[in-house]
Amino acid sequence: MVSINHVTHKILTYIPYVLVLIDLRYEGVKCGRDGSVDNHMEMGKKLLAAGQLADALSHFHAAVDGDPKNYMAYYRRATVFLAMGKSKSALPDLSRVIELKPDFTSARLQRGNLLLKQGRLDEAESDFKKVLKSNPSDKEEREAQSQLTKSDEIQRLVAQARSSFHSQDYVTAATQLDTIIETCVWDVTSREMRAECFIQMGEMGKAISDLKAASKLKNDNTQAFYKLSTIYYNLGDHEMSLNEVRECLKLDPDHKLCYSHYKQVKKLNKQIQSAEELMQEQRYEDAVSKYEAVMKTEPNVHHFSLLAKERICHALAQDQQASRAVSVCSEVLQSDPENVNVLKDRAEAYVQEEQYEEAIKDYETAGKHSENDRQIKEGLERAQRLLKQSQKRDYYKILGVKRTAQKKEIIRAYRKLAQQWHPDNFQDPEEKKKAEKKFIDIAQAKEVLTDPEMRTKFDHGEDPMDPESQQGHHHHHHFHGGFQGFQGFNPFGSGPFNFKFNFN
Repeated sequence: MVSINHVTHKILTYIPYVLVLIDLRYEGVKCGRDGSVDNHMEMGKKLLAAGQLADALSHFHAAVDGDPKNYMAYYRRATVFLAMGKSKSALPDLSRVIELKPDFTSARLQRGNLLLKQGRLDEAESDFKKVLKSNPSDKEEREAQSQLTKSDEIQRLVAQARSSFHSQDYVTAATQLDTIIETCVWDVTSREMRAECFIQMGEMGKAISDLKAASKLKNDNTQAFYKLSTIYYNLGDHEMSLNEVRECLKLDPDHKLCYSHYKQVKKLNKQIQSAEELMQEQRYEDAVSKYEAVMKTEPNVHHFSLLAKERICHALAQDQQASRAVSVCSEVLQSDPENVNVLKDRAEAYVQEEQYEEAIKDYETAGKHSENDRQIKEGLERAQRLLKQSQKRDYYKILGVKRTAQKKEIIRAYRKLAQQWHPDNFQDPEEKKKAEKKFIDIAQAKEVLTDPEMRTKFDHGEDPMDPESQQGHHHHHHFHGGFQGFQGFNPFGSGPFNFKFNFN
Protein backbone atom coordinates (compact mmCIF):
# COMPACT_ATOMS: atom_id res chain seq x y z
CA MET A 1 0.00 0.00 0.00
CA VAL A 2 1.08 3.58 -0.72
CA SER A 3 1.54 5.66 2.43
CA ILE A 4 -0.75 8.68 3.01
CA ASN A 5 2.28 10.88 3.70
CA HIS A 6 3.70 10.03 0.27
CA VAL A 7 0.41 10.94 -1.49
CA THR A 8 0.12 14.18 0.50
CA HIS A 9 3.69 15.10 -0.41
CA LYS A 10 3.00 14.58 -4.14
CA ILE A 11 -0.16 16.70 -4.05
CA LEU A 12 1.66 19.53 -2.25
CA THR A 13 4.42 19.38 -4.90
CA TYR A 14 1.92 20.11 -7.70
CA ILE A 15 0.06 22.95 -5.90
CA PRO A 16 2.50 25.76 -6.98
CA TYR A 17 2.19 24.73 -10.65
CA VAL A 18 -1.59 24.64 -10.42
CA LEU A 19 -1.65 28.12 -8.86
CA VAL A 20 0.59 29.48 -11.67
CA LEU A 21 -1.73 27.98 -14.29
CA ILE A 22 -4.82 29.43 -12.56
CA ASP A 23 -3.09 32.79 -12.34
CA LEU A 24 -2.14 32.71 -16.02
CA ARG A 25 -5.65 31.63 -17.00
CA TYR A 26 -7.20 34.39 -14.91
CA GLU A 27 -4.82 36.99 -16.33
CA GLY A 28 -5.54 35.75 -19.85
CA VAL A 29 -9.28 36.17 -19.35
CA LYS A 30 -8.78 39.62 -17.85
CA CYS A 31 -6.37 40.63 -20.60
CA GLY A 32 -8.66 39.33 -23.29
CA ARG A 33 -11.54 41.25 -21.74
CA ASP A 34 -10.05 44.74 -21.51
CA GLY A 35 -7.00 44.33 -23.87
CA SER A 36 -4.92 46.82 -21.88
CA VAL A 37 -1.22 47.21 -22.71
CA ASP A 38 -0.28 46.71 -19.05
CA ASN A 39 -2.05 43.38 -18.94
CA HIS A 40 -0.35 42.24 -22.14
CA MET A 41 3.01 43.29 -20.69
CA GLU A 42 2.35 41.42 -17.43
CA MET A 43 1.18 38.29 -19.22
CA GLY A 44 4.17 38.45 -21.59
CA LYS A 45 6.59 38.66 -18.64
CA LYS A 46 5.03 35.65 -16.91
CA LEU A 47 5.03 33.56 -20.06
CA LEU A 48 8.61 34.55 -20.78
CA ALA A 49 9.62 33.48 -17.27
CA ALA A 50 7.81 30.18 -17.83
CA GLY A 51 9.72 29.64 -21.08
CA GLN A 52 6.60 29.90 -23.28
CA LEU A 53 8.31 32.15 -25.83
CA ALA A 54 5.77 32.02 -28.67
CA ASP A 55 2.88 32.92 -26.34
CA ALA A 56 4.96 35.66 -24.68
CA LEU A 57 5.80 37.08 -28.11
CA SER A 58 2.13 37.33 -29.10
CA HIS A 59 1.40 39.41 -25.96
CA PHE A 60 4.33 41.75 -26.61
CA HIS A 61 3.15 42.14 -30.22
CA ALA A 62 -0.24 43.20 -28.83
CA ALA A 63 1.43 45.61 -26.38
CA VAL A 64 3.44 47.26 -29.20
CA ASP A 65 0.30 47.55 -31.34
CA GLY A 66 -1.60 48.99 -28.38
CA ASP A 67 1.08 51.60 -27.56
CA PRO A 68 3.67 52.16 -30.33
CA LYS A 69 5.62 54.53 -28.04
CA ASN A 70 6.02 52.11 -25.14
CA TYR A 71 9.78 51.51 -25.21
CA MET A 72 9.52 48.67 -22.66
CA ALA A 73 7.16 46.77 -24.97
CA TYR A 74 9.81 46.89 -27.71
CA TYR A 75 12.55 45.96 -25.25
CA ARG A 76 10.61 42.96 -23.92
CA ARG A 77 9.82 41.82 -27.44
CA ALA A 78 13.49 42.13 -28.40
CA THR A 79 14.35 39.99 -25.37
CA VAL A 80 11.98 37.26 -26.61
CA PHE A 81 13.40 37.48 -30.14
CA LEU A 82 16.92 37.01 -28.75
CA ALA A 83 15.78 34.06 -26.63
CA MET A 84 14.32 32.53 -29.81
CA GLY A 85 17.58 33.11 -31.70
CA LYS A 86 16.02 35.73 -33.98
CA SER A 87 18.64 38.47 -33.73
CA LYS A 88 17.59 40.03 -37.06
CA SER A 89 14.16 40.73 -35.59
CA ALA A 90 15.56 41.92 -32.24
CA LEU A 91 17.80 44.60 -33.76
CA PRO A 92 15.02 46.91 -35.08
CA ASP A 93 13.22 46.68 -31.73
CA LEU A 94 16.38 47.67 -29.82
CA SER A 95 16.89 50.59 -32.21
CA ARG A 96 13.29 51.69 -31.58
CA VAL A 97 13.89 51.52 -27.81
CA ILE A 98 16.97 53.76 -28.14
CA GLU A 99 15.03 56.15 -30.36
CA LEU A 100 12.27 56.42 -27.73
CA LYS A 101 14.65 56.46 -24.75
CA PRO A 102 18.24 57.37 -25.72
CA ASP A 103 19.58 56.95 -22.15
CA PHE A 104 18.46 53.28 -21.90
CA THR A 105 22.01 51.87 -21.61
CA SER A 106 20.97 48.23 -21.37
CA ALA A 107 19.26 48.38 -24.77
CA ARG A 108 22.19 50.27 -26.30
CA LEU A 109 24.67 47.74 -24.92
CA GLN A 110 22.65 44.85 -26.33
CA ARG A 111 22.42 46.55 -29.70
CA GLY A 112 26.19 47.13 -29.69
CA ASN A 113 26.78 43.43 -29.03
CA LEU A 114 24.49 42.45 -31.92
CA LEU A 115 26.15 44.92 -34.27
CA LEU A 116 29.57 43.55 -33.26
CA LYS A 117 28.46 39.99 -34.06
CA GLN A 118 27.25 41.21 -37.46
CA GLY A 119 30.62 42.80 -38.17
CA ARG A 120 29.18 46.34 -38.20
CA LEU A 121 32.15 47.54 -36.20
CA ASP A 122 31.81 51.34 -36.51
CA GLU A 123 28.18 51.26 -35.39
CA ALA A 124 29.02 48.87 -32.53
CA GLU A 125 31.86 51.12 -31.32
CA SER A 126 29.54 54.13 -31.40
CA ASP A 127 27.07 52.30 -29.11
CA PHE A 128 29.79 51.19 -26.68
CA LYS A 129 31.22 54.74 -26.45
CA LYS A 130 27.77 56.20 -25.76
CA VAL A 131 27.19 53.63 -23.01
CA LEU A 132 30.44 54.71 -21.36
CA LYS A 133 29.31 58.36 -21.44
CA SER A 134 25.84 57.70 -19.98
CA ASN A 135 26.57 56.94 -16.31
CA PRO A 136 26.36 53.15 -16.70
CA SER A 137 26.42 50.66 -13.83
CA ASP A 138 29.80 49.11 -13.00
CA LYS A 139 28.84 45.89 -14.80
CA GLU A 140 27.68 47.78 -17.93
CA GLU A 141 30.82 49.91 -17.91
CA ARG A 142 33.12 46.87 -17.73
CA GLU A 143 31.25 45.11 -20.53
CA ALA A 144 31.16 48.18 -22.78
CA GLN A 145 34.90 48.83 -22.27
CA SER A 146 35.76 45.17 -22.96
CA GLN A 147 33.66 45.07 -26.14
CA LEU A 148 35.11 48.39 -27.33
CA THR A 149 38.66 47.04 -26.93
CA LYS A 150 37.69 43.86 -28.77
CA SER A 151 36.12 45.88 -31.59
CA ASP A 152 39.33 47.92 -31.99
CA GLU A 153 41.37 44.73 -32.27
CA ILE A 154 39.00 43.33 -34.88
CA GLN A 155 39.17 46.57 -36.90
CA ARG A 156 42.95 46.08 -37.17
CA LEU A 157 42.55 42.39 -38.07
CA VAL A 158 39.99 43.22 -40.80
CA ALA A 159 42.48 45.63 -42.41
CA GLN A 160 45.23 42.98 -42.24
CA ALA A 161 42.96 40.25 -43.66
CA ARG A 162 41.97 42.44 -46.61
CA SER A 163 45.62 43.23 -47.30
CA SER A 164 46.57 39.52 -47.19
CA PHE A 165 43.64 38.65 -49.44
CA HIS A 166 44.52 41.27 -52.06
CA SER A 167 48.13 40.03 -51.96
CA GLN A 168 46.75 36.54 -52.70
CA ASP A 169 48.16 35.24 -49.41
CA TYR A 170 45.02 33.20 -48.84
CA VAL A 171 46.37 31.02 -46.01
CA THR A 172 47.26 34.05 -43.88
CA ALA A 173 44.00 35.80 -44.77
CA ALA A 174 41.98 32.71 -43.77
CA THR A 175 43.78 32.52 -40.41
CA GLN A 176 43.08 36.21 -39.72
CA LEU A 177 39.44 35.78 -40.75
CA ASP A 178 39.14 32.80 -38.37
CA THR A 179 39.87 35.15 -35.46
CA ILE A 180 37.46 37.78 -36.76
CA ILE A 181 34.60 35.29 -37.21
CA GLU A 182 35.06 33.91 -33.68
CA THR A 183 33.61 37.25 -32.49
CA CYS A 184 31.72 38.45 -35.57
CA VAL A 185 29.83 35.18 -36.06
CA TRP A 186 27.13 36.80 -38.23
CA ASP A 187 29.50 38.82 -40.41
CA VAL A 188 28.54 37.93 -43.98
CA THR A 189 31.43 39.83 -45.62
CA SER A 190 34.09 38.02 -43.57
CA ARG A 191 32.51 34.63 -44.24
CA GLU A 192 32.31 35.27 -47.98
CA MET A 193 35.93 36.42 -48.05
CA ARG A 194 37.04 33.35 -46.08
CA ALA A 195 35.02 31.13 -48.45
CA GLU A 196 36.94 32.63 -51.38
CA CYS A 197 40.22 31.93 -49.54
CA PHE A 198 39.17 28.30 -49.05
CA ILE A 199 38.25 28.01 -52.75
CA GLN A 200 41.70 29.28 -53.74
CA MET A 201 43.27 26.85 -51.23
CA GLY A 202 41.24 23.95 -52.66
CA GLU A 203 39.38 23.35 -49.38
CA MET A 204 35.92 23.14 -50.93
CA GLY A 205 34.17 21.60 -47.92
CA LYS A 206 35.10 24.60 -45.75
CA ALA A 207 34.10 27.02 -48.51
CA ILE A 208 30.68 25.34 -48.76
CA SER A 209 30.18 25.68 -44.98
CA ASP A 210 30.88 29.44 -45.04
CA LEU A 211 28.73 30.07 -48.12
CA LYS A 212 25.80 28.17 -46.65
CA ALA A 213 26.03 30.35 -43.54
CA ALA A 214 26.27 33.49 -45.71
CA SER A 215 23.18 32.48 -47.71
CA LYS A 216 21.16 32.33 -44.47
CA LEU A 217 22.60 35.44 -42.81
CA LYS A 218 21.94 37.77 -45.73
CA ASN A 219 18.53 38.06 -47.39
CA ASP A 220 18.43 37.58 -51.18
CA ASN A 221 22.04 36.38 -51.27
CA THR A 222 21.93 35.12 -54.85
CA GLN A 223 25.73 35.31 -55.17
CA ALA A 224 26.21 32.80 -52.33
CA PHE A 225 23.76 30.34 -53.91
CA TYR A 226 25.43 30.74 -57.32
CA LYS A 227 28.88 30.07 -55.85
CA LEU A 228 27.58 27.05 -53.93
CA SER A 229 26.07 25.65 -57.12
CA THR A 230 29.29 26.09 -59.11
CA ILE A 231 31.40 24.49 -56.35
CA TYR A 232 29.13 21.45 -56.18
CA TYR A 233 29.16 21.27 -59.98
CA ASN A 234 32.96 21.30 -60.15
CA LEU A 235 33.01 18.58 -57.48
CA GLY A 236 30.79 16.43 -59.68
CA ASP A 237 27.71 16.65 -57.43
CA HIS A 238 25.10 17.53 -60.05
CA GLU A 239 22.11 17.06 -57.72
CA MET A 240 23.34 19.48 -55.03
CA SER A 241 24.40 21.91 -57.74
CA LEU A 242 20.87 21.85 -59.13
CA ASN A 243 19.34 22.40 -55.66
CA GLU A 244 21.49 25.48 -54.96
CA VAL A 245 21.00 27.13 -58.35
CA ARG A 246 17.23 26.69 -57.95
CA GLU A 247 17.44 28.62 -54.66
CA CYS A 248 19.15 31.44 -56.54
CA LEU A 249 16.38 31.52 -59.16
CA LYS A 250 13.69 31.54 -56.47
CA LEU A 251 15.16 34.82 -55.24
CA ASP A 252 15.73 36.25 -58.73
CA PRO A 253 14.20 34.37 -61.71
CA ASP A 254 16.03 36.72 -64.10
CA HIS A 255 19.50 36.20 -62.61
CA LYS A 256 21.61 35.73 -65.77
CA LEU A 257 24.45 33.67 -64.30
CA CYS A 258 22.14 31.42 -62.32
CA TYR A 259 19.78 30.86 -65.23
CA SER A 260 22.59 30.00 -67.65
CA HIS A 261 24.14 27.63 -65.12
CA TYR A 262 20.74 26.10 -64.32
CA LYS A 263 20.21 25.10 -67.97
CA GLN A 264 23.60 23.37 -68.09
CA VAL A 265 23.16 21.51 -64.78
CA LYS A 266 19.60 20.47 -65.61
CA LYS A 267 20.67 19.00 -68.97
CA LEU A 268 23.53 17.09 -67.38
CA ASN A 269 21.38 15.88 -64.49
CA LYS A 270 18.75 14.58 -66.92
CA GLN A 271 21.36 12.68 -68.95
CA ILE A 272 22.83 11.02 -65.83
CA GLN A 273 19.40 10.04 -64.51
CA SER A 274 18.47 8.61 -67.92
CA ALA A 275 21.72 6.62 -68.06
CA GLU A 276 21.08 5.14 -64.61
CA GLU A 277 17.54 4.15 -65.61
CA LEU A 278 18.95 2.34 -68.64
CA MET A 279 21.44 0.60 -66.35
CA GLN A 280 18.57 -0.57 -64.12
CA GLU A 281 16.80 -1.94 -67.19
CA GLN A 282 20.03 -3.79 -68.14
CA ARG A 283 20.20 -1.86 -71.41
CA TYR A 284 23.93 -1.53 -70.99
CA GLU A 285 24.95 -0.44 -74.49
CA ASP A 286 22.37 2.37 -74.41
CA ALA A 287 23.63 3.38 -70.94
CA VAL A 288 27.18 3.56 -72.35
CA SER A 289 25.99 5.86 -75.15
CA LYS A 290 24.18 8.10 -72.66
CA TYR A 291 27.28 8.43 -70.46
CA GLU A 292 29.35 9.23 -73.54
CA ALA A 293 26.86 12.06 -74.14
CA VAL A 294 27.49 13.26 -70.56
CA MET A 295 31.20 13.64 -71.36
CA LYS A 296 30.33 15.68 -74.45
CA THR A 297 27.91 17.90 -72.49
CA GLU A 298 30.60 18.68 -69.88
CA PRO A 299 34.10 17.96 -71.21
CA ASN A 300 35.86 20.39 -68.86
CA VAL A 301 34.94 19.07 -65.41
CA HIS A 302 37.18 16.12 -64.56
CA HIS A 303 34.79 14.68 -61.96
CA PHE A 304 31.99 14.22 -64.51
CA SER A 305 34.34 12.55 -67.02
CA LEU A 306 35.54 10.24 -64.25
CA LEU A 307 31.97 9.46 -63.15
CA ALA A 308 30.91 8.71 -66.74
CA LYS A 309 33.89 6.42 -67.34
CA GLU A 310 33.32 4.64 -64.02
CA ARG A 311 29.72 3.87 -64.98
CA ILE A 312 30.72 2.89 -68.55
CA CYS A 313 33.25 0.49 -67.04
CA HIS A 314 30.48 -1.06 -64.94
CA ALA A 315 28.04 -1.30 -67.87
CA LEU A 316 30.61 -2.99 -70.12
CA ALA A 317 31.57 -5.48 -67.40
CA GLN A 318 27.90 -6.32 -66.87
CA ASP A 319 27.39 -6.63 -70.64
CA GLN A 320 30.25 -9.16 -70.92
CA GLN A 321 32.27 -6.77 -73.10
CA ALA A 322 35.40 -7.64 -71.20
CA SER A 323 38.10 -6.16 -73.41
CA ARG A 324 36.42 -2.75 -73.61
CA ALA A 325 35.62 -2.87 -69.90
CA VAL A 326 39.28 -3.48 -68.95
CA SER A 327 40.39 -0.56 -71.12
CA VAL A 328 37.88 1.95 -69.66
CA CYS A 329 38.28 0.73 -66.08
CA SER A 330 42.06 1.10 -66.38
CA GLU A 331 41.64 4.73 -67.49
CA VAL A 332 39.61 5.48 -64.36
CA LEU A 333 42.10 3.73 -62.08
CA GLN A 334 44.95 5.86 -63.42
CA SER A 335 43.21 8.89 -61.89
CA ASP A 336 41.59 7.11 -58.95
CA PRO A 337 43.62 3.98 -58.09
CA GLU A 338 41.66 3.24 -54.91
CA ASN A 339 38.21 3.24 -56.54
CA VAL A 340 36.75 0.03 -55.11
CA ASN A 341 33.80 -0.19 -57.54
CA VAL A 342 36.05 0.12 -60.58
CA LEU A 343 38.53 -2.42 -59.17
CA LYS A 344 35.66 -4.89 -58.75
CA ASP A 345 34.37 -4.24 -62.27
CA ARG A 346 37.81 -4.64 -63.84
CA ALA A 347 38.36 -7.84 -61.84
CA GLU A 348 35.08 -9.22 -63.23
CA ALA A 349 36.16 -8.25 -66.75
CA TYR A 350 39.51 -10.00 -66.21
CA VAL A 351 37.62 -13.14 -65.14
CA GLN A 352 35.62 -12.96 -68.37
CA GLU A 353 38.92 -12.64 -70.26
CA GLU A 354 40.26 -15.62 -68.28
CA GLN A 355 43.06 -13.45 -66.87
CA TYR A 356 42.55 -14.85 -63.40
CA GLU A 357 45.82 -13.67 -61.86
CA GLU A 358 45.02 -10.06 -62.83
CA ALA A 359 41.50 -10.48 -61.42
CA ILE A 360 42.92 -11.76 -58.13
CA LYS A 361 45.24 -8.71 -57.89
CA ASP A 362 42.31 -6.31 -58.39
CA TYR A 363 40.11 -8.09 -55.85
CA GLU A 364 42.95 -8.07 -53.31
CA THR A 365 43.58 -4.34 -53.85
CA ALA A 366 39.86 -3.60 -53.51
CA GLY A 367 39.76 -5.66 -50.32
CA LYS A 368 42.42 -3.45 -48.70
CA HIS A 369 40.13 -0.43 -49.10
CA SER A 370 36.85 -2.18 -48.28
CA GLU A 371 37.53 -5.01 -45.85
CA ASN A 372 33.94 -6.11 -45.18
CA ASP A 373 32.71 -6.15 -48.78
CA ARG A 374 31.10 -9.56 -49.36
CA GLN A 375 31.16 -9.12 -53.12
CA ILE A 376 34.95 -8.72 -53.06
CA LYS A 377 35.40 -11.81 -50.88
CA GLU A 378 33.17 -13.96 -53.12
CA GLY A 379 34.77 -12.60 -56.31
CA LEU A 380 38.27 -13.28 -55.00
CA GLU A 381 37.41 -16.85 -53.99
CA ARG A 382 35.84 -17.47 -57.40
CA ALA A 383 38.86 -16.05 -59.29
CA GLN A 384 41.20 -18.23 -57.20
CA ARG A 385 39.13 -21.35 -57.95
CA LEU A 386 39.04 -20.52 -61.66
CA LEU A 387 42.81 -19.97 -61.71
CA LYS A 388 43.34 -23.38 -60.11
CA GLN A 389 40.84 -24.89 -62.53
CA SER A 390 42.53 -23.30 -65.55
CA GLN A 391 45.77 -24.95 -64.57
CA LYS A 392 44.01 -28.30 -64.87
CA ARG A 393 41.23 -28.79 -67.42
CA ASP A 394 39.27 -25.99 -69.09
CA TYR A 395 36.24 -27.31 -70.95
CA TYR A 396 35.74 -24.01 -72.78
CA LYS A 397 39.28 -24.18 -74.15
CA ILE A 398 38.86 -27.84 -75.08
CA LEU A 399 35.91 -26.92 -77.31
CA GLY A 400 37.43 -23.56 -78.32
CA VAL A 401 34.40 -21.52 -77.25
CA LYS A 402 34.00 -18.45 -75.04
CA ARG A 403 32.56 -18.62 -71.54
CA THR A 404 29.54 -16.72 -72.84
CA ALA A 405 28.85 -19.28 -75.61
CA GLN A 406 25.26 -20.47 -76.07
CA LYS A 407 24.30 -24.17 -76.11
CA LYS A 408 24.00 -24.22 -79.92
CA GLU A 409 27.56 -22.90 -80.31
CA ILE A 410 28.84 -25.52 -77.85
CA ILE A 411 27.15 -28.41 -79.67
CA ARG A 412 28.38 -27.11 -83.07
CA ALA A 413 31.97 -26.86 -81.79
CA TYR A 414 31.70 -30.30 -80.20
CA ARG A 415 30.52 -31.98 -83.41
CA LYS A 416 33.28 -30.40 -85.44
CA LEU A 417 35.97 -31.48 -82.97
CA ALA A 418 34.49 -34.94 -82.43
CA GLN A 419 34.64 -35.53 -86.17
CA GLN A 420 38.20 -34.20 -86.33
CA TRP A 421 39.45 -36.33 -83.44
CA HIS A 422 37.48 -39.49 -84.14
CA PRO A 423 39.93 -42.35 -83.39
CA ASP A 424 39.08 -44.11 -86.69
CA ASN A 425 40.80 -41.20 -88.43
CA PHE A 426 44.17 -42.29 -87.03
CA GLN A 427 46.16 -45.43 -87.98
CA ASP A 428 49.32 -44.95 -85.94
CA PRO A 429 48.84 -46.59 -82.48
CA GLU A 430 50.35 -43.61 -80.63
CA GLU A 431 48.29 -41.09 -82.55
CA LYS A 432 45.18 -43.23 -82.08
CA LYS A 433 45.82 -43.35 -78.32
CA LYS A 434 46.25 -39.56 -78.24
CA ALA A 435 43.04 -39.12 -80.29
CA GLU A 436 41.12 -41.38 -77.90
CA LYS A 437 42.12 -39.18 -74.93
CA LYS A 438 41.30 -36.02 -76.88
CA PHE A 439 37.96 -37.46 -77.92
CA ILE A 440 37.07 -38.27 -74.31
CA ASP A 441 37.98 -34.70 -73.24
CA ILE A 442 35.81 -33.30 -76.02
CA ALA A 443 32.86 -35.47 -75.00
CA GLN A 444 33.25 -34.59 -71.32
CA ALA A 445 33.45 -30.88 -72.19
CA LYS A 446 30.22 -31.16 -74.17
CA GLU A 447 28.49 -33.02 -71.34
CA VAL A 448 29.49 -30.44 -68.72
CA LEU A 449 28.77 -27.34 -70.80
CA THR A 450 25.37 -28.44 -72.07
CA ASP A 451 24.11 -29.37 -68.61
CA PRO A 452 23.04 -26.11 -66.84
CA GLU A 453 23.76 -27.42 -63.33
CA MET A 454 27.18 -28.84 -64.22
CA ARG A 455 28.13 -25.74 -66.21
CA THR A 456 27.21 -23.45 -63.27
CA LYS A 457 29.42 -25.50 -60.96
CA PHE A 458 32.29 -25.34 -63.47
CA ASP A 459 31.86 -21.56 -63.88
CA HIS A 460 32.24 -21.23 -60.10
CA GLY A 461 35.52 -23.13 -60.05
CA GLU A 462 34.36 -26.74 -59.50
CA ASP A 463 35.06 -29.54 -61.99
CA PRO A 464 32.04 -31.89 -62.11
CA MET A 465 34.24 -34.53 -63.79
CA ASP A 466 37.01 -34.39 -61.20
CA PRO A 467 36.50 -36.77 -58.24
CA GLU A 468 38.75 -34.53 -56.05
CA SER A 469 36.66 -31.47 -56.78
CA GLN A 470 33.46 -33.41 -56.11
CA GLN A 471 34.34 -34.92 -52.73
CA GLY A 472 31.23 -34.83 -50.59
CA HIS A 473 29.02 -34.44 -53.70
CA HIS A 474 27.17 -37.30 -55.38
CA HIS A 475 27.35 -37.02 -59.15
CA HIS A 476 27.40 -39.87 -61.64
CA HIS A 477 28.58 -38.08 -64.77
CA HIS A 478 32.07 -39.61 -64.95
CA PHE A 479 33.29 -41.62 -67.89
CA HIS A 480 34.76 -44.92 -66.75
CA GLY A 481 36.88 -47.52 -68.48
CA GLY A 482 38.68 -45.19 -70.87
CA PHE A 483 37.58 -45.09 -74.47
CA GLN A 484 35.48 -48.23 -74.12
CA GLY A 485 32.91 -46.11 -72.27
CA PHE A 486 31.91 -44.62 -75.62
CA GLN A 487 30.68 -47.86 -77.11
CA GLY A 488 27.20 -47.20 -78.48
CA PHE A 489 27.54 -43.42 -78.12
CA ASN A 490 26.80 -41.28 -81.16
CA PRO A 491 28.31 -37.80 -80.96
CA PHE A 492 26.52 -36.68 -84.14
CA GLY A 493 22.94 -37.51 -83.24
CA SER A 494 20.71 -39.99 -81.44
CA GLY A 495 20.72 -43.78 -81.68
CA PRO A 496 23.55 -46.32 -81.50
CA PHE A 497 26.93 -45.44 -82.85
CA ASN A 498 29.80 -48.01 -82.95
CA PHE A 499 33.43 -47.14 -83.46
CA LYS A 500 35.54 -49.32 -85.75
CA PHE A 501 39.16 -49.72 -84.80
CA ASN A 502 41.68 -50.93 -87.35
CA PHE A 503 45.04 -51.74 -85.86
CA ASN A 504 46.50 -53.19 -89.06
